[in-house]
Amino acid sequence: MFPDLSTHRPRSFTVMIAIAVVIMLLSLASYGQTANAVSGDDGVRLRVGERLSYSVTYEKFQDVAHLETQVVSSGTMGGKRVFELYGRVKTFEIVSAALSLIDEGRTVFVSADSGLPVLVKKTRFSVVVPTETVENYSSTPAAGHDLLSLIYAIRSAGGQGSFNISENGETYPVSVQTAKPERIKTAAGEFDTVNSVVSGSYFDLLGIKNLNINFAVGDDRLPALIRFRMPKGSFRVELSNVQYIEPPQPEVTPTPTPVATPRPSATPRPQPTATPYVPNQPLLPELAFSLGEVLEYKLSAMGQSIGTMRFEAKERTLFQNRDSLLLSASITGVDQGNSAFVLGDILSARVDPETLAPLQAELKAAGNLKPFNQTATFDPRSGAIRSGPNPVEAPVGTHSLISLIYAMRSFNLEPSKSPGSPVNDTRVAVFWTDRPYIFTLRPGNPETISLNGNKVTAQLITINTGNPQLDQLAIKVWLSTKPGRRPLRFAVGAYQADLVTQ
Repeated sequence: MFPDLSTHRPRSFTVMIAIAVVIMLLSLASYGQTANAVSGDDGVRLRVGERLSYSVTYEKFQDVAHLETQVVSSGTMGGKRVFELYGRVKTFEIVSAALSLIDEGRTVFVSADSGLPVLVKKTRFSVVVPTETVENYSSTPAAGHDLLSLIYAIRSAGGQGSFNISENGETYPVSVQTAKPERIKTAAGEFDTVNSVVSGSYFDLLGIKNLNINFAVGDDRLPALIRFRMPKGSFRVELSNVQYIEPPQPEVTPTPTPVATPRPSATPRPQPTATPYVPNQPLLPELAFSLGEVLEYKLSAMGQSIGTMRFEAKERTLFQNRDSLLLSASITGVDQGNSAFVLGDILSARVDPETLAPLQAELKAAGNLKPFNQTATFDPRSGAIRSGPNPVEAPVGTHSLISLIYAMRSFNLEPSKSPGSPVNDTRVAVFWTDRPYIFTLRPGNPETISLNGNKVTAQLITINTGNPQLDQLAIKVWLSTKPGRRPLRFAVGAYQADLVTQ
């Protein structure tokens, strides 16, 4: 879950990093002068058994992710006294569709004496078989604080001070300053808090700005609220639940009496009644389109009409025993002299109705696109894509062409304020022919275009694919600025599609 700054990441991974940073900022328990607290010699204090739950808001979308942290235990490791921390983050719905599917956890053992990590174990659950990586500092001490131990140092210093953080072999300075007191209200209650502003080049590299943590006033110093901004929008992480799970106490028996080892017996489980699947349920309101939407386009080449095309969010039904949405783009009319397309050519995809991640994508064409005909299946857990004899590795949530067209309507495509510094480019993994490419979507400012004799406002999205053959076609999409963000125009090489009916 730690970010790797050695390579440039696409947007989905950058947002994953941001949420991962949040969980590491939250993966700590209360400390202070409490009866149940356990402390190290230098004053590191953690309350074993405390579990904190958080809800995440991204821009206008609420509950886009869930975070949970817990101080599991205290004990010794290699003769050193340590605390065991656990945290997990999982994204839901629109963030998984527009940003990234994340389901990751980590266990960290930190020294009670120095506060530095002794062992870090990271587990990725968003794959068929969970993968695990381990960083062990038992023989060679960690060079500096990681994000978790950094927070302990910040809390011990009263929410202010200068620190160093070591990540990926690099050390970065971090500055923390207290701001004004604030009273905040979350699902876990109302808190009088002190706001701490965290800054440093490490967060700048991740694109994280205005990072603020509100610590509750009192012995526990609960991190009740975290706020920060990224180029694609604002995040707000609120404390939603606090639990104190007391560790089990051993029973005291005056005179030990040998007893037979009990044999566990199977507990009868009630058999749940299967809920029948109901097809064609409405889609999430966060998506920019609804089930049954039909968009008709006029096709032209070099200004000459060559036919018509239809985009359709056709049906929501079971596909391979999974809830799925069928998206399609088909040729519905062909003008005389058109050799590029044939009536009935169709590009389709079965996608997850909530995330829009494809389950299967298919191209069936009899015209110029016939050499590209294929059927590709997507593993929603591992990300592997199979379109030939061997599977292709790809990021989880990789899009097909048509799922991208629908998903981009829900993206936050705010143009950069400075044209020479396109920090708001959106990068998405997309499968094309035999491998995934990183498509870069560069949003422009709203402009007026002529559509069917009318003047309309649209936002130009320029797409760079990383594939030289595709990039020669200079792919562009004009999205409506009105709710629904319908594609008003596509331009691919000499071909153009203009929306005529909806």
